[in-house]
Amino acid sequence: MLSRVAERVYWMARYVERAENTARMVRAFSLLALDMPKSAQLSWRGLVSVTGHDAEFEAHYQREDERNCVKFLLADADNPGAVLSSLRKARENVRTTRDLVPSEAWEVMNELFLFARDHIDQGITKRGRFEFLSEVIERCQMLTGLLAGSMSHDAAYDFIRLGRNLERADMTTRQVDVGALRLLKREDDETARPYEGLLWTSILRSEGGFQMYRLHVRRRINGPDVVRFLLQDTAFPRAVAHALTEVQAALERLPRNEMPLRLVTQARRHALNADIDELIGEDTLHEFLETLQQDVAELHGANVRTWFQFPENAPAPDVA
Repeated sequence: MLSRVAERVYWMARYVERAENTARMVRAFSLLALDMPKSAQLSWRGLVSVTGHDAEFEAHYQREDERNCVKFLLADADNPGAVLSSLRKARENVRTTRDLVPSEAWEVMNELFLFARDHIDQGITKRGRFEFLSEVIERCQMLTGLLAGSMSHDAAYDFIRLGRNLERADMTTRQVDVGALRLLKREDDETARPYEGLLWTSILRSEGGFQMYRLHVRRRINGPDVVRFLLQDTAFPRAVAHALTEVQAALERLPRNEMPLRLVTQARRHALNADIDELIGEDTLHEFLETLQQDVAELHGANVRTWFQFPENAPAPDVA
């Protein structure tokens, strides 16, 4: 398997996961806006911060209102993490690796991109947003399930699994980080406390974890328990600990895996061994999450150096 092919399927998985995660986040926040009283001030700008593209937003928008933020997250060509941009790049990566993936995967990916492109205006408006985002999420899940159930679990699928779960771990840490900054420090604000449950519920819904939280945690929704669930629950697929476990399992099947495997073991240990109550009590959760995000970034860099980057004049070796 050529390194350039491995890189394409790796990024295909990351882009599909990124599109789904962004769609989930916008849909959950839109539902939260309907539940909150008009007197409550919700910051749509916070969603932009989750994606890490603040500079791109500030360069092209003067107002931080709902429409501008949603347009930036869903459709803006200048935002490399926008849903439409992610799907376009995922489609191109599937197109150039069609001999490796089931033919149905190309059909689903192509139809997903064309649907998003043709209906993107519906997603920006309030009236059609929920239906549009739900359709994008369901089609992303269809593609993920199709690959898991119809593609041989060989080296190519290991790179898909690696990319998908690394992107998932990164997005979850970002969601928890922004949520913690906005919510945990406000517990003494009497005007905010009645809505804390709704706000943390929105973060759970962004990760598709509301029902599983209620099923397994069995306590009233609160900040520390939500943070613990999304970081350390090894059974929930979108929790950081579970995603890093999946990354580790994929890496163990790939050659020349020493450095990436060491880094993922370190990142997983950091996530699982964290004392959430102590981090919140000492107001150091943000610093811890930044360290965890750096762990994920270093792991991605190790993947690139190990399998995707080679000296310009050297022949690209097989990765399997």
